[in-house]
Amino acid sequence: MASTTAAAGAPSSGNKSPGGGKLYRGDLGMWSWVAHRITGVLTFFFLFVHVIDTALVRVSPEAYDGVISLYKEPFFVLFELGLVAAILFHALNGVRIMLVDFWSKGPRLQRPMLWTIIVVWLVVMIPGTYYLVSKALSMLFGGS
Repeated sequence: MASTTAAAGAPSSGNKSPGGGKLYRGDLGMWSWVAHRITGVLTFFFLFVHVIDTALVRVSPEAYDGVISLYKEPFFVLFELGLVAAILFHALNGVRIMLVDFWSKGPRLQRPMLWTIIVVWLVVMIPGTYYLVSKALSMLFGGS
């Protein structure tokens, strides 16, 4: 009779989790999957808040103006930076996923494409981060 448990004394292959399954430690592809889901959820919540705060203009223009002035605070510039980072990664990784799914060479080239989107993301984010952080610091400590 077959058993779902390993025989006592049988050699173990790989790391085992306490539940008996194989422990998956992940690689770059798994972290890309996780980051894609997280950035998608963050983008959704931004769009949800954006629709609500834009709808305020019909309810109370004064409340709308108050929310918009709050968004101009230096603290929210950091949220803007996070939003740009999330949307940019989500968009670039989405293009990579489409190429993997619909291009015949996609599955074979998915790792180089992932490294390419990481490099492109960094190339865009470094000057963007500099600009937004300098804007926040200028707002905090005076200047133009």
